[in-house]
Amino acid sequence: MIILMMSIMILIFFISNIVMFISVILSKKSFIDREKSSPFECGFDPKSSARIPFSLHFFLITIIFLIFDVEIALIFPIIYLFKSVNFFIWMKTSFFFIIILLLGVYHEWNQNMLTWTN
Repeated sequence: MIILMMSIMILIFFISNIVMFISVILSKKSFIDREKSSPFECGFDPKSSARIPFSLHFFLITIIFLIFDVEIALIFPIIYLFKSVNFFIWMKTSFFFIIILLLGVYHEWNQNMLTWTN
């Protein structure tokens, strides 16, 4: 029984190595494609110093996008509830939610988060 298990493990080892060897031979990667496989993070060169000052505007735009993305996900149930809830309750809830969104956009605009300046 142990011999059978050892032979199966050796067979699996050889099959996996053969498959990896074939994939290396058949792959189309070359030195020209090396730049494509390098990591790209916000325009930084990965081979340069990591202590380059980062623009805070990239971060603010990302946060604004995430906030509005979540708010859009919250609007979908409001649309679904239109048929099953009293119209005036639905209007008040939707109006209140949209006012909060517009106040958030106004605040971001007031803080110059939406203008792209260096």
